[in-house]
Parts: sequence; C-alpha cells; structure tokens
Amino acid sequence: MQCNRMLQYNINLQNESNIYYSSFFRFCRHAVFACRWIEELTELGNKYIWVQIFENKGAIMGCSNPHPHCQIWASSFFPNEPRIKEHYQLEYYKKFKRPLLMDYVAKELEKKERIVTENADWVVVVPYWAVWPYETMLLPKAHLKRFTDLNGNQRDSLAAIIKVLTSKYDNLFYTSFPYSMGWHGAPTGPKLQEDVSHWVFHGIYYPPLLRSATVKKFLVGYEMLAQNQRDLTQEQAAEQLRNLPDIHYKESKK
Repeated sequence: MQCNRMLQYNINLQNESNIYYSSFFRFCRHAVFACRWIEELTELGNKYIWVQIFENKGAIMGCSNPHPHCQIWASSFFPNEPRIKEHYQLEYYKKFKRPLLMDYVAKELEKKERIVTENADWVVVVPYWAVWPYETMLLPKAHLKRFTDLNGNQRDSLAAIIKVLTSKYDNLFYTSFPYSMGWHGAPTGPKLQEDVSHWVFHGIYYPPLLRSATVKKFLVGYEMLAQNQRDLTQEQAAEQLRNLPDIHYKESKK
C-alpha cells in the first residue's frame, strides 16, 4: 500500500524577486517547511512504515516550477535505500552499541576536511562516499532518530543551516542551483513502539551540476556498469562550498 502527497506552500513569488532571496524570507520559508514536514510525518507515520519526504528543484530535475516543491510518498513496505540503511545501521549498533552515523559525525567534526558548514545543532558534510559532485549530507550533532524528535531550537537551527547551504549552492555558479533532496529517519507505523536507537535522522542533497550552471554530471558507461567516478574529490567539493559566502549573491547585490 502506498500514499502520495504533493505539498503546496502558496509561495507565489517570481524567481528573481529580491524578497525571495532575502535572509529573513529564506529562513522563514525553511522554518515553516520543517514544521509542516513534521506534521505530515506524524500523521502518515501513524499508519505507514516509511514516509519519504523529498523536494525537487529546477527544470534539470524535471520541475516546471523554479522554486523547490515537496512531495511525500508513504508506503507500507521498506523501499530499497532505507532498507539498506536499516540493515547496516542495525548491524553496526549491535556490534558497537553506538549509532553508526553519530560516530561518523564525530569523525567528520574531528577531521574537518569535508565540512561545508555547521552550527550549534547541525553539520553539513560532503560524505566520503558522495557520488554527485556537490552532494551533501545534513546531520545532527546530538542523537535524533526522527524528524519528530526535534525541539523548537533544533527546528530553528535546522532552518538556519538549510538557508546557508542553499545560499552556498546558488553562489557556486551564480544560479538557482537544482537538486533533489530528502530526509531519512527511523521507520514509523509498526516500528513506532520498537527500539530504533540505531537510526540517526539526516538529510541528503543530490545536486547534478558539475562545472557551471549549464554543465551537469552524467552517470553513464563505466559508472553505470562498474563503479562511480568523481571529477573532483569530496574534500575539494567541501572546500569550494565552505569558502563561499553564507549570504545569497542576489541579496549581497542590494
């Protein structure tokens, strides 16, 4: 059984609007979205084992609307990607009695080589297994299992770091940076009453651009048949993004 929803946020601003690129508007937008995502997860999670919240942005990602738009697919089965994460996180937790991704966060914070940005509650990294050139992962610094675990301060700081990350993306090639992104956390439905301490809530951004606003990465040939190849290292990608301004280039022109 599966349930699909598309969320409309009634943001009817032109893509070039100065209001859209203002820090205050972008922060409010992400804060409102986080609250709405939590509401939808709470409702659908009462019934379905997996609630996949995701956003697509840009024509290159198949969108007719220049702004990000959200969809939610809820299913009574484990889709492939979260099923694999469930397996390996649980296996690690049984062996080490610690959540795998919290140990990973600690390593990234220690090395600081692949960090893009961070605040008191969250850190964005280019994970060492990243396939897309500027792929990032958004992780909590404290153990959170689901979106619904966030308190008010964590929701606000999440909105703030998303604003910074998406501004850096746009600043990279001075364009409205396309991407698909989504959230993974502990399963819901029949799993709500089970111990899911092995899970860590996190977000993933998959942007396709490579060298400019018009040149994208293609996964073809050897990469489809054998092994993914990178045009720049994860550390190089993180450094490029890290060194970009936190303020959107359109706002800085005002």
